[in-house]
Order: sequence, then C-alpha cells, then structure tokens
Amino acid sequence: MRQFTVVVEQDFETGLFVGYVPGFPGAHSQAGSLDELSENLCEVIAMLLEDGPPELEAEFAGIQTITA
Repeated sequence: MRQFTVVVEQDFETGLFVGYVPGFPGAHSQAGSLDELSENLCEVIAMLLEDGPPELEAEFAGIQTITA
C-alpha cells in the first residue's frame, strides 16, 4: 500500500471539507466530515490506481506562514 499526503481545506460558504493530493491529477474529493472525506479520497485514489502507478506532477513540500 502507498501513502499519499492530502491537503484539506474547509469551504466557508458550504462548510464542506475539500481534499486533494498535490500533483496527482484527479485525486480530489469533498465531504461534510473529515471521516467521510477520508473514505471518499481512498475510493478515488483506489480507482485512479487501477490504471497503474501514478505519474505524480509534484510532491507536497510543506507549509509556511507569511506575515504581510
């Protein structure tokens, strides 16, 4: 099994959690809870992996806080 880093944000207007795997085209989903989002993303990633190992376009490098 492979592990993927997922970026999760919450949409202020809908309250939905939105998640995506950086650099993995098509690996994104949304849900009303973090548990549901995790399940959705596992399903999406499993479906995408049926086509073979992904050719990642980028890799998660980290986060920074900037004061402006």
